[in-house]
Amino acid sequence: MTVLDNPTLAADEVFAAWLDEFGAALELAEPARVADCVLENGYWRDMLALTWGFNTYAGRADITAALAALLPEALPKAVRAAKGRTAPRLLKRSGKRVVEAFFDFDTTAGRGTGFVRLLVDPVRPHRSRAWLLLTSLQELHGFEEKIGDRRPTGVEYSENFAGDNWLDQRVKEQAYTDRDPEVLVVGGGQAGLILAARLRQFGVDALIVEKHGRIGDNWRTRYHSLTLHNEVWANSLPYVPFPPTWPTFVPKDKLAGFLEAYAEFMELNVWTGTEFAGADYDDLAKLWTARVTRADGTLRVLRVPHLVLATGSVSGVPNRPALPGLDDFGGEVLHSSRFGSGVRYRGRRAIVVGTGNSGHDVAQELQSNGAAQVTMVQRNPTCVVSLVPSGTLVYSLYSEGPPNEDIDLITAAIPYPVLRDTYQWITKTTCRLDNELLDKLNAAGFETDFEPDATGFHMKYLRRGGGYYINVGCSDLITDGAIGVVQARDIDRFTEGGLRLGDGRTVEADLVVLATGYQNQQEAIRRLLGDEVADKVGPVWGFDEDGFMRNMWKRTAQDHFWIMGGALNESRLYSRALALQIKAELEGLLPAQNPS
Repeated sequence: MTVLDNPTLAADEVFAAWLDEFGAALELAEPARVADCVLENGYWRDMLALTWGFNTYAGRADITAALAALLPEALPKAVRAAKGRTAPRLLKRSGKRVVEAFFDFDTTAGRGTGFVRLLVDPVRPHRSRAWLLLTSLQELHGFEEKIGDRRPTGVEYSENFAGDNWLDQRVKEQAYTDRDPEVLVVGGGQAGLILAARLRQFGVDALIVEKHGRIGDNWRTRYHSLTLHNEVWANSLPYVPFPPTWPTFVPKDKLAGFLEAYAEFMELNVWTGTEFAGADYDDLAKLWTARVTRADGTLRVLRVPHLVLATGSVSGVPNRPALPGLDDFGGEVLHSSRFGSGVRYRGRRAIVVGTGNSGHDVAQELQSNGAAQVTMVQRNPTCVVSLVPSGTLVYSLYSEGPPNEDIDLITAAIPYPVLRDTYQWITKTTCRLDNELLDKLNAAGFETDFEPDATGFHMKYLRRGGGYYINVGCSDLITDGAIGVVQARDIDRFTEGGLRLGDGRTVEADLVVLATGYQNQQEAIRRLLGDEVADKVGPVWGFDEDGFMRNMWKRTAQDHFWIMGGALNESRLYSRALALQIKAELEGLLPAQNPS
């Protein structure tokens, strides 16, 4: 039987043959033999399993050299087909016939799960080699997640008639009158909540401080029409998935309510209405002295081993560029982060500076709610894709059927060169699908671009956190002339009554909305922790030399300081890795960081 005759049986056989060879080579700890299980030009990515870091090795020679140093310490062994994961599948990826499968293994530190994408050898399928390989640490020996068979029994609550019940214990636990937390998480959005949930299941005492009055307010207070632009099945949270009855694209207030419920379901310790006022690190004691102001105005000083900034992937600090004459403008000026609804601006004339997602949504909200005139100022060409099907193509893996936890590992296995090639193919496809819309936008004076290497909107997100728009109607308003467009290079300056262009024409306005994005998270660190820490950590987000996000979800140059953020799917995946690193450090398992 060939690999094409019986896909299900063949996929099992191809994977089993490779796994036997790979496992035997690891047991012998022979780097060259292990590397021979990977294509000459294949990739091996590791997340904590072998390196306690996030690393990518390209090509057999690089893999062999890395394994020579890593195998004696990590001692990966007991490689076996993964339990409870998606069965091996025969698929086509990038036009190539591959087998994708998952395996489990053990290291000196804990249990890992791997993913492999085997390029099928049509002549000798049992000699197929790994094109992509991922090894990831999933749990630490002796500190496994308290889920499934390891969940609490709750018997103590049934038998306790005189002492504190569950609620009494939760109230006392959240008060922190008798202790300080092991981890202080600044920010109670999805990233902070998901990380705290992971930490709790690993037995780590974490406290979230959130400046808003309620969990979910970071979504509730955003503009009225906001809805997620990626599909619900890509966005579920760990331990508590979204209900199957939910709409494909989730409205902001629905998500906000779920996040508030999630904090309750997962028994997370949260102080809302609490401002983080700064912290200082003691190198000798290995402790942060953090200051927080509670909702009642009282100051609490906490001494914590670990500090996590979880205020977003880019930053919570609005970017307010210096625009000529804006101080002379006589109307209202606000950043898009402060824009709530277009209703109050009915009959008024508005200028929206910026043409990313927020700029378009704000402009559309204003126009739809009866603004007399809406004009967008485009500072740079913008990548535009339709919501369906173009905008959802990058998440198409999540529509294939396997659980999100499995798809997350597949996405983590994709190295930068393969990701770039994939996005170039996707962008070529989306430009063809959206060709008519793009032509109309260009004819209306709206400039588009898809990155210099033609990788499109999602690469813009990964490289800089913005610069694109997923069309939910505003592009059509632009092409129909209902919303005007002015190029920033054609502006002379703002005046008391609006905007004066270089040719003498004016755009009258009562409102200016700055949809100009956010500063790099390094600037949030600078504001909260000072120049020394910010300069030590460096820029956040964008690709590092291994193709992972810079300074996200892993150790930074500042000892015991971590950054948690990203979209819901990224938070779900990388929260486990970050929680494992923190738990390992608390238990003395994380090796000292090499000074850079």
